[in-house]
Amino acid sequence: MSPDPARAFAVEPWVVREPRLDMENLGQTESVFALSNGHIGLRGNLDEGEPHATPGTYLNSFYEKRPLPYAEGGYGYPESGQTIINVTNGKLIRLLVEDEPFDLRYGELRHHERVLDLQAGTLTREVEWASPAGRAVKVRSTRMVSLTQRAIAAIRYEVEVLDEPALLVVQSELVANEQLPARDDDDPRVEAALTDPLQSEQHRSDDAGATLIHQTRHSGLRVAAAMDHEVLGPEGTKITSEATEDIGRTTVIARLKPGETLTIVKYLAYGWSSRRSQPALHDQVRAALAAARYTGWEGLLAEQRQYMDDFWTTADVEIDGDAELQQAVRLAIFHVLQAGARAERRAIGAKGLTGEGYDGHTFWDTETFTLPVLSFLAPEAAADALRWRQSILPLAYERAEQLGIGGAAFPWRTIRGQECSGYWPAGTGAFHINADIADAVRRHVAATGDVDFEREVGLELLVATARLWRSLGHHDASGEFRIDGVTGPDEYTAVVDNNVYTNLMAQLNLRAAADTAARHNRAAARLGVNAEEMASWRDAAKAMRIPFDEVLGVHPQSESFTDHQMWDFEHTPPEHYPLLLHVPYFDLYRKQVVKQADLVLAMVLRPDMFTPEQMRRNFAYYEAVTVRDSSLSACTQAVMAAWTGHLDLAFDYLAESALVDLNDLAGNSDHGVHIASMAGSWTAVVSGFGGMQCDANGLRFAPRLPPALSRISFGLLWQGRRLRVEMRQDEAEYTLVTGPPMRFRHHGEPVALAGDPVTLPVPPVEPVEPVEQPYGRAPKSRHPGS
Repeated sequence: MSPDPARAFAVEPWVVREPRLDMENLGQTESVFALSNGHIGLRGNLDEGEPHATPGTYLNSFYEKRPLPYAEGGYGYPESGQTIINVTNGKLIRLLVEDEPFDLRYGELRHHERVLDLQAGTLTREVEWASPAGRAVKVRSTRMVSLTQRAIAAIRYEVEVLDEPALLVVQSELVANEQLPARDDDDPRVEAALTDPLQSEQHRSDDAGATLIHQTRHSGLRVAAAMDHEVLGPEGTKITSEATEDIGRTTVIARLKPGETLTIVKYLAYGWSSRRSQPALHDQVRAALAAARYTGWEGLLAEQRQYMDDFWTTADVEIDGDAELQQAVRLAIFHVLQAGARAERRAIGAKGLTGEGYDGHTFWDTETFTLPVLSFLAPEAAADALRWRQSILPLAYERAEQLGIGGAAFPWRTIRGQECSGYWPAGTGAFHINADIADAVRRHVAATGDVDFEREVGLELLVATARLWRSLGHHDASGEFRIDGVTGPDEYTAVVDNNVYTNLMAQLNLRAAADTAARHNRAAARLGVNAEEMASWRDAAKAMRIPFDEVLGVHPQSESFTDHQMWDFEHTPPEHYPLLLHVPYFDLYRKQVVKQADLVLAMVLRPDMFTPEQMRRNFAYYEAVTVRDSSLSACTQAVMAAWTGHLDLAFDYLAESALVDLNDLAGNSDHGVHIASMAGSWTAVVSGFGGMQCDANGLRFAPRLPPALSRISFGLLWQGRRLRVEMRQDEAEYTLVTGPPMRFRHHGEPVALAGDPVTLPVPPVEPVEPVEQPYGRAPKSRHPGS
């Protein structure tokens, strides 16, 4: 499809193509074109490093400490924060043509194209450029971060001389402490902590590469980066290497005739540790380099392609009727995979490893939005993310003790496990993160049937979080179990009593802990769980208070929420969104305005607690007050819109969720892609239009397509099986690709699936009354006739 001049990227099914370079759009493209395996993250910067928006080379959980400034301190406030830092940059390959730097800001740029290949897992680039003196060259590069060799990234770089002979000098570099754009933070203490954060410990060069080892000044983490090269050039090509404290450089010099090509393959290895010695880390990255060179460039490409082919066999979502949405959903799934594939017991951040947004922190959205996708498509990655949560339990116990409550209090935002939120109402007060972790455990066990994981990892997480809820809440005089003074997902309504989302998720947490402890009684006994404690969890769950407004016939988001004054949406100008940047929190907290789906998210995750009529009424009520100032909201609203029969609206919300970074809908994609929103687009397709729900009793589907689409097909893994679902307007086909026979429900009816596909009718959707959004906040409409 020919590119739309208004879009940064051409619309194609399996690639994201930038047909021309837009200097004003570098930040967005650096994020969208970022490559990662969950351990290493390389932003999509140009090979030569400049121009750039934000240089970025990240290692999962590698951070520096920084001060958390407070106007007034308070007990329990975190004393320091954690910020992901740009580690040694190995992407840099600088080129000089007859001593003139290859810099696209000068000379004549005749052609520039970059392509992110979602099947190959590579970023390719092709440039034709003439220097100010008129010397023309063609540059081709292919970049990858290996999904099979965790410590490795690699680049193939080719230069062809076009018109007349030219002397080329290529400088392939490792650069630590590279100059970065100024931070938005005005606090000089933060700036000082994050300026040149790496202290040199060792530097060395060899014939065709170099190794640099550094340590952070404050967090005490050690990082090693190493590079090696294979060079193919004309006779007389010269290769030298050198290293200083912050720079390793391999220089290749060659004189080329027109039509001749200089080819360089650059292998990069990264490793970090808080414990390993300098020699050990040095040997670790050198060994990784040796393995990469043994595999070779073509071998690495082949491994990458095989990995991606195996993944897409299950994970691919096919959408007929909207080519742009098809591309966006595939890109979303690709980035979700990249964020967690090889994280291996480390956190999955809100931006993955694509940018410095949110300081590289992980939040509750990992468990609520990202892990559901990974549990069904790449279950080992989801299991490792939960094993990371288990590994930080000692810090969570310590935090709970500091707060004066039992159990474990997981941090609202963190990199290594310590609480890094300096704002209590929308940070520590959001205790629901503990139930979100428990729900991810429950869902993962249901999806995989992994009993060993449940016993060895899940049980401890469920027990620790159940103890928190039993301590945080209390039975009132009427016997109801209340949870007061907390914040739900909606950060425009803070420190409230009986937030419905929090209470329902805590209820599920308490029940899951009791049931799991009963199944694994010996393991539970080792955690100190006895019959009395399990009974107290069940009692609290049974007595959980769930507020309901009898007058309006809806669930208030929290106690008395529906009694608050309504926000004046009609007189709020468009430029005042997001409201948190233009309105005092005091004003937000006392009025009915919702930042992101809260009660609606409760209905999506706990549909068993709402009747169809309650779902319809609740959805209509909260649509009218939800402004979607968070990218997490649209996917949830898409699911509920689909469930309540608003299929066109669900389609609009799906597009908003999926296109958030391709079209930079939030205006901040330069900080990194929105991993949870991308994951949510898969959920909007599979749970929304596919109607999929799962629990210990099995899978349920209720397919329904919006009129604009003729077909959707998706796959998933379920307890050792590979299942594919194909939906059309009037029927759905279920195919068991691999694995033993299974049972599930289709629109409530039991279905047995074995060797042959099963095709079932899709009942017509009953007409519904349209719902309204706040003035000026309706999603962009995509459906025909809108």
